[in-house]
Formats: sequence, structure tokens, C-alpha cells
Amino acid sequence: MALCSLGVDDADRKQRVRDKSTGRPGEPTSDKQAGIRRGRLRPGVRRLLAVIAVVLVLFIGVTVRLFVWPADGMPAKVDAILMVDSPQGDTLGTALRLAHQHRAPYLLISLGSPESATYKCPGPMPHVKVVCFIPKPATTQGEAEFFGRLARRNSWHSVVVVTMTPQASRTRLRVKRCFAGKVYMVTAAIPLRAWPYQLAYQWGALIKAFVVQRSC
Repeated sequence: MALCSLGVDDADRKQRVRDKSTGRPGEPTSDKQAGIRRGRLRPGVRRLLAVIAVVLVLFIGVTVRLFVWPADGMPAKVDAILMVDSPQGDTLGTALRLAHQHRAPYLLISLGSPESATYKCPGPMPHVKVVCFIPKPATTQGEAEFFGRLARRNSWHSVVVVTMTPQASRTRLRVKRCFAGKVYMVTAAIPLRAWPYQLAYQWGALIKAFVVQRSC
């Protein structure tokens, strides 16, 4: 009888081992299977991650549209060329090129900020009146205010603004608030190393323009 009982116990033990390894319904599962279930994300967590992914994609898309590939281009002729100060990019060279092509009878060069210390007011140009000015305040807003006053005095209806690429959207916004005519943009490229700082700075400056400084 004892031997028979031992045989039954051994058989029962072996059956439980087989059931555990096969993972049949209703039977105890292995540690591996339990770990797989614990590793699955809850529906709420999955929805949160999906929302974060969508917001991130939208943020990247808006950043690229506003600062990396802003709308630019101009017609053959405008009333004035306005070059605003930019810490990066050959904006002066771009503005002078447009002036030499006689794209406008007026060329306005902004001076008075630390960036403008690297260049001087250009000399006289045939058929183009060069106006160098010091904006007050020495900011994009000050530049837009000065241009708005001069545009009203001269009855201008169009302008092309020359600035570095990541600054174009914010500069367009500032100038449009002070000038009722057509505003076009021509941009100068900046070095790759300057992009991380400029993207962060331009986001902050654009939010400030929308929230804090909402007038001309």
C-alpha cells in the first residue's frame, strides 16, 4: 500500500508539472507568462502615450513651418527694402544684392544693436536711397515702429523685409502690426550650430509677441 501511494503521489506531481509548463486554462501559470501580462500597458497609459506622440508631432511640424521653412519670396518690385538686425546670417549682403538689382528705390538698414557693430552703413547707391537708422527700442518691435512711421510719411504700399531664416515669422508679425501694406520676406541662412539656440529663443520671442507685446 505504501508503494502504491508513493506511485500515485509521483504521478500527480508529474501531472501538475506538465500542466504548469503547458499553461492550460484554469491552471497555475508560469512566472514568464505572469511577467508578460504585467508588462502590458494599461489602456489609460496607452492613450496618454498616444496623445503625447500626437502633440510632439504637431509641435515639430509647427516649429519647422514657422522657423525652418517660413514663407518667403517677393515680387519683382516693392516700395522699400527693410533689413532688420540679425545675430546670424548674411542679411546685409542679401539686402544689398536686392538693392543693386533695383528691386526697390529705398533701402533701410537697422543699426544700433550689438549685431550691427559688425558692419557699417552702406555708401550711396545709384537710383536707391539708403537710410540707416537706430531703432528705439533697439529691438524688432522698434524696427517695425520706425518703418511704419516712414512708410506712412512716404505712402508706401509694399516692403520686403530681410532677416535670418528663424526670425522671419516673428518679424513679419511685428511689421504687419505697424504697416498696412504688403509685407514680403527674404531670408538669409544661418549656420547649423546656431539652430538649437535660435529655435528656443524664437519660440520664446514669438510667444512674447503674441501674449505680452500685442500692439505696434
